[in-house]
Amino acid sequence: MQKTLIINAGSSSLKWQLFEMPAETVLASGMVERISMPGSIFTIKYGDHQKFETVVDNLDQNQAAQMMLAELQRLHVIQTLAEITAVAHRVVAGGETFKHAVEVTPAVLDTIKQLSNFAPLHNPMEAKGIETMAQTLPNVKQYAVFDSQFFTDLPEMNAIYSLPYELTQKYHIRRYGEHGISHRYLTNRAAELLGKPVSAVDLVTLHLGSGASLAAVKAGKAYDTSMGFTPLTGVTMGTRAGDVDPAVLPYLMQVLKISDPNEIMMMLNNKSGLLGVSGISPDMREIKAQETTNPQAKLAVDIFVNRITKYAGSYLTELHGADAVIFAGGIGEHNAQLRQQIVDELSIFGLKLDADLNAAGNEGVISSADSAIKVMLIPTNEELAMVRQVAALQQ
Repeated sequence: MQKTLIINAGSSSLKWQLFEMPAETVLASGMVERISMPGSIFTIKYGDHQKFETVVDNLDQNQAAQMMLAELQRLHVIQTLAEITAVAHRVVAGGETFKHAVEVTPAVLDTIKQLSNFAPLHNPMEAKGIETMAQTLPNVKQYAVFDSQFFTDLPEMNAIYSLPYELTQKYHIRRYGEHGISHRYLTNRAAELLGKPVSAVDLVTLHLGSGASLAAVKAGKAYDTSMGFTPLTGVTMGTRAGDVDPAVLPYLMQVLKISDPNEIMMMLNNKSGLLGVSGISPDMREIKAQETTNPQAKLAVDIFVNRITKYAGSYLTELHGADAVIFAGGIGEHNAQLRQQIVDELSIFGLKLDADLNAAGNEGVISSADSAIKVMLIPTNEELAMVRQVAALQQ
């Protein structure tokens, strides 16, 4: 049996799954939360509902990868690393170069690095992860699956900005999006649960985690998305500011006497969002815990809900309604109260939650019978979507 290791590195987390193929059986899975932060949490699930968890301060991505491989052997999930026959990496930015999954060659790796301007928080880290795994497993083929590929066919009116058109064309300036692997999975799974062909579903998909994005899906294809040229824009995120008036940047450079634009970009990417507004943490759980006593915590939650409402409402308008609104991602899947807050703000469209179904948090429809549009909770499974793309390349 072949074993494929799927690596999904986010801006503040690293998720992974080890699949036995072609059965698509998950042998083990794990996650490192709070990457490079105090109290990094390393978790591995394996065997018959067995779990190992430990806390290591400031565990970076490379250390997390090495720890994962060591624990897989220590826990006897695998006997040797030679059992792993393929490694696939989630890569955020493929630009217009990569429209499908590819085997990683030196040229592909160089291109991923060159595309870092499109995803400065992700592509460098993912390229480093590919190099780490290639050194650790030198005889194993590495693959890249791109988050941006779902959005390569956006209608031009939604894909481009209102810049001089010749600059748009010459420098490939467009909305590339992120979380495309997740949004595609959610689209396919929603169609399955609704009993409709993928080509017949119109959806608004909400991938809400430390990184957050929304997508409008029309006839099963991406129609619009909240992230843009880079993953910085869109809704408020854990450490990313989301939408900001571009005029704020030169203004801040002037008043703060900053000459390097990268310093401002670092602030927008790493020190803003929920962390910047709350002054507490990028973690919604920690912010919600102080919501009733800390005005900045409450403000951060209110802004998060507000920005999501604005995008979701605009997408429902663009699509002239939808078959369903889908909640997914760490926050979307696990925070019933936030789901209720967002749906309440969208009540103008006739959305209503069933309180019991929402509280239960199971996959499927969580809206009430009289909701004008279905509301669904679908735990995203980017790893399964990735392993299927890799399997198709190996055939």
